[in-house]
Amino acid sequence: MEIAVLSGSPKGNLSVTFQYIRFIQKKFPQHKFKIHHISHDILKLEKDSRAFSSVIDDVKKSDAVLWAFPLYVFLVPSQYKRFIELIWERAVQNAFKHKYTSVLSTSIHFFDHTAHNYIRAICDDLEMKFVDSFSADMDDIFIEEMRDRLLSFTQNLIEAVEKKLTTTKAYSPLTESKFCYAPGKGKLKVDTRGNKVLVLTDFQHQDSNQAKMVKRFRESFVDLVEVINLHDIDIRGGCLGCLQCGFDNLCIYQGKDEYIDFFNNNVRHTDIIIYAGDIKDRFLSSRMKLFWDRGFFNGHIPVHKDKQIGFIVSGPLCQIPNLRQIIEARVQMSLANLVDIVTDECEDSAQLDSLLQNMAQRGIEYAVTGFIKPRTFLGVGGHKIFRDSIWARMRFPFTADFRFYRKHNMFDFPQKDQRYHDFHKNMITMIKNPEMKETVRKMIKTEMVKRYQKVVDTK
Repeated sequence: MEIAVLSGSPKGNLSVTFQYIRFIQKKFPQHKFKIHHISHDILKLEKDSRAFSSVIDDVKKSDAVLWAFPLYVFLVPSQYKRFIELIWERAVQNAFKHKYTSVLSTSIHFFDHTAHNYIRAICDDLEMKFVDSFSADMDDIFIEEMRDRLLSFTQNLIEAVEKKLTTTKAYSPLTESKFCYAPGKGKLKVDTRGNKVLVLTDFQHQDSNQAKMVKRFRESFVDLVEVINLHDIDIRGGCLGCLQCGFDNLCIYQGKDEYIDFFNNNVRHTDIIIYAGDIKDRFLSSRMKLFWDRGFFNGHIPVHKDKQIGFIVSGPLCQIPNLRQIIEARVQMSLANLVDIVTDECEDSAQLDSLLQNMAQRGIEYAVTGFIKPRTFLGVGGHKIFRDSIWARMRFPFTADFRFYRKHNMFDFPQKDQRYHDFHKNMITMIKNPEMKETVRKMIKTEMVKRYQKVVDTK
């Protein structure tokens, strides 16, 4: 059997993900694995049509396709995302049609599900036969049980091909809109009240809905709002996963392109950031993903803390809840506030004018009052994964993260809260007495709420 492996790490042979691929390859010598380092070679695949065709030809000839990648900022690396865009841009979807496929990722389980949801949806859009997914912790390969599970996962893919199993679909095709936005003139102008507003966009056509929405949003303000097109920033390449920034937040690209200076001089000193983008294959563009990935030179430090963040999106966002969750999680993990996500799905120009105007108004109001919504599970759970990892196994090489977390009291482990330790110790001792246990059982509902009532009554 021939299996085409689309390897997604920019580090190629030196990646953790590739070691998992090598392990599979070693344990199934009877099968032929055609490995392509997609992310590592993305610039060549973009410029050299023969190199791209070689990958597609191997997909065509294969019995199965294995998507394998590390997690980068809630998703696959931007380089891998770009390859997926090329599949549609160069109209080679048929090479993937009806191919059996599985997905393998390596990570610390930080939003691995959103990356898997994305790739699964891509497989369904390509009409592939999706068998299974395997989200490995980076260090699972050191555990015998997890190595056995990995081999079973691979065997399941092989057997699905051999037995020609029927597979399920999880995602319906996206319904595209033909709505053409015709913006009106803004009558009310919002005073920025000293707040700096930055719009980061990636439109390539001035007559696109995104470009017109950005223009209308900009016209909502009395003051001049800065709009930067990401295509106008010299960004030489995506995050390489080299971790050289881990010690002191110095990126390997330092001085080689404009990204770091732009980020430090513009993004860091902005009060309100609006990301504007088109949906491309169930996410935003690879250019937007590139911009987000390169921000990793800041490590896991929440550099957008206390900022107001908004999104202007052209495309069927309501059909892609996975993307909405990524947007919400990204803002929460940044300790920022999500003002709103405005899309052109309403297909009503006047309503869209109002939505953009309202986001401008609310963004300024929230910035002035310092309003930040409480985090949900997305932010709280994500923080705990980073906190525990930076405290333990990721302390090296992410020493800059460790220093920041310690300085800002972000190692908020529950065992450090002595109040609860003392309270629970006393109460557990108390209910060892059967009579007291019954007394407490009867009182627990009223006693539990008393301290909350006190706050309401006295504040």
